[in-house]
Amino acid sequence: MMEFSLWKQLKKRIRRRRRSLWTLGTMLVLLGLSPAFDVPAASAAAHDQNVSGAHTAVHGISPQTGVDSQSGADSGSVIKLLAEYKGPVKVMLHRTYVCGEETSSLGTVDTREVLQMLKHHPEWTAVRGGDHEVIMEQRMDDLSEACKRRAYIGMDKDGNLSLFDGPPKKEKVMRTFFQLDVHYMESSLSKDRMDELLNGIRISDLDDYNSVISTFSDYAKDKSEKVMKTTY
Repeated sequence: MMEFSLWKQLKKRIRRRRRSLWTLGTMLVLLGLSPAFDVPAASAAAHDQNVSGAHTAVHGISPQTGVDSQSGADSGSVIKLLAEYKGPVKVMLHRTYVCGEETSSLGTVDTREVLQMLKHHPEWTAVRGGDHEVIMEQRMDDLSEACKRRAYIGMDKDGNLSLFDGPPKKEKVMRTFFQLDVHYMESSLSKDRMDELLNGIRISDLDDYNSVISTFSDYAKDKSEKVMKTTY
């Protein structure tokens, strides 16, 4: 009975998504538009908007990191440029967490002060941003404050163990870990535990995050995916 109930819930989610796309296609036909062209475009735009919104809501910043990928400048070359340039620069601090990101302004300062910042913070890496802008990158072995407030780990509609912004029913997936062997879980776990996974397991700190991923890695469909993913 538990297996039937679980698949029934998953099918309901899929039917709801199909129904919403069918309704959109019907409206476009009534408006004289071609659903064959416009529905995928509209769906893609909606998806992009949702992903961008989830990122901003959970991380509290724009998806852009400000790194000048074209220049390919590493920290050493940025420090060299700072030493040669005399004038004010805008300094931003960008922290990347196991879950989430945060960006804050450190103000506009003279390049000598920027070099002093790097000297006192060896954990920072300097990268080029925009014109007269330097971004200090820092890796954090923790969850961002936004993630601590709103992150859940649960199963998405495709049976993947995923990280969500809010409960899984909102379908705001931030990260997918691995495919779950649903049949194996149903034969091994209690109904309460399965319901907990479907409703989402609240994550408030790094220990919770690692513990949940470690526990459900035993039910990864591809056993090579059982390695716990805590890199960022």
